[in-house]
Amino acid sequence: MSASASSLRPDVVVVGAGLIGMTSALKLQQEGLRVLVIDRDEPGKGASFGNAGYLATELVTPLSTPDTLRRAPKLLLDPHGPLVLPPRYLVALMPWLWRFTMAARKKHVSHGQRALAALNARAVAAWQRCLDSIGAREELIASGYLMVWERPSALGQARQHQAQLNAYGIDAELLDADAVQARDSGLSRNIHHALLFPDAHQVSDPYRVVQRLVEAFRRAGGELARESAERISASHEGVTITTDHRHIEASRVVIATGAWSRRLAEQLDLKIPLEGESGHHLTLADQAGALRQPVGSAERNIVMTPMRCGLRAVGFSELGGLALKPNPKRSRTLKHHVSALLSNDSGVAQASDWMGFRPTLPDSLPVIGSHPRHPQVQFAFGHQHLGLTQAAITAELVADQMMGRAPDIDLTPFRADRFEHV
Repeated sequence: MSASASSLRPDVVVVGAGLIGMTSALKLQQEGLRVLVIDRDEPGKGASFGNAGYLATELVTPLSTPDTLRRAPKLLLDPHGPLVLPPRYLVALMPWLWRFTMAARKKHVSHGQRALAALNARAVAAWQRCLDSIGAREELIASGYLMVWERPSALGQARQHQAQLNAYGIDAELLDADAVQARDSGLSRNIHHALLFPDAHQVSDPYRVVQRLVEAFRRAGGELARESAERISASHEGVTITTDHRHIEASRVVIATGAWSRRLAEQLDLKIPLEGESGHHLTLADQAGALRQPVGSAERNIVMTPMRCGLRAVGFSELGGLALKPNPKRSRTLKHHVSALLSNDSGVAQASDWMGFRPTLPDSLPVIGSHPRHPQVQFAFGHQHLGLTQAAITAELVADQMMGRAPDIDLTPFRADRFEHV
C-alpha cells in the first residue's frame, strides 16, 4: 500500500488480527469500506493459533449447567482433570464464578442453547462463503467428527446426548466398538462407543487459514499494523484509538481482541465479566495421518484433530487471568490422555506444546453487536471454545449491523450490556 493511501482516515479499525478480527476485516472490506487492522502480535498468533481446528457446531450447551456444577469438585480434584482454578487467583475470580453459577439456572441454560444453536447452524455455510470469496475453499474439509466414550456405563449418556442434538437438527449416529474401529483404527480398542457427526467440518490448519485471510485482505488494499491498542474513546465524530505508536482517528471500530477486549470495553463504560482462560495444546508433527477425522473424548475432555501441521490435541482449562505462565503439568495431562486414546502413541512424548488465552464469559455466549450508547463501536469477542466455529458468521453479523441491515438471527442474547443488571 502506498504511503498516501495508508495515511487516509480508515472507515473502520478492527482491533485484533485473529480469526474473528480477520474474518470481520475481510467482510467489511468486501462491503466497500477502508479497513485498518491493528494487533500487538502477528496475525493469528493468539488463541486462533492454538485451537482444535474443527467446527464444533454440535456444542450448543453452555458450560454452566447444573450437571457441570455437580461435577466441579471431582473435576478440580482429579490430577488429570480438565479444569484448574489457581488458589492465588480465586479472590479475583469470585465475581465471575458467582455469575457462572447463576448462569446454570434452567431458563438461562435453555436461553443459551437456543442462542448457540442459532449461531452454529449458520457457521459452516458462513465459512464456505468466506473462503469462496478469496479462492480458499480447500482450507475447509468435510471431515466428520467422532465423540467417544470408554466406559460401557456411559452408553445411556451417549444416547441422551444424541437425542438432545437431534432436537436441534444435528445429525449424530451411535457407533459400537466394532463400528468405531471400522471407522478409525487409529483409536484405542478401549473405546466402547461413539457418536459420529457425519456433517462436521474442520480446517486444514487454523493458522494457515488466518494467513490466507491476511493475504486476501492485503491484496485487496487492506492495511495491517502491528500496534497495541492502549486507549479508546468515542464521540459523535467517530472513534479515537491510541496505540503504542500513534493516535488513530476512524469513523468506526470493531473490538475483536479476544481475552484482552475487556480493558477496551471498560474505557467505553461497559463492565463485561470477561476472563482469560488458558488453553493448552500438543502437536505431534509426524502423526498427521494418525486419525481419519477429529475425535473428542466426552470423558477426558480433549479433542484431537489431524491437520497439515500434524496431529493436534487440545484440552484443559485454567481460569487464572492473563498473567499465567505455561505449566508442564498441563502438558503431561494432555500426553496422558492422548496416549490412552490412540492405538499407537509413538511420538506423544516428543510432542510440542503451546499455551494461549481464550476469552471466556460466564454464560458461554460471545459479545456480538454494537455498544448500547456508541453505535460506531462494534464488539466481536468472548467466543470461548468456539472462536473458529463462529468466526465467519460473526463477521457477517458485524457487517450487517455496520451496514444497517437486519441480521437473520436475534442478537439480543449476545448484546454487550447484558451483564449490567445481573
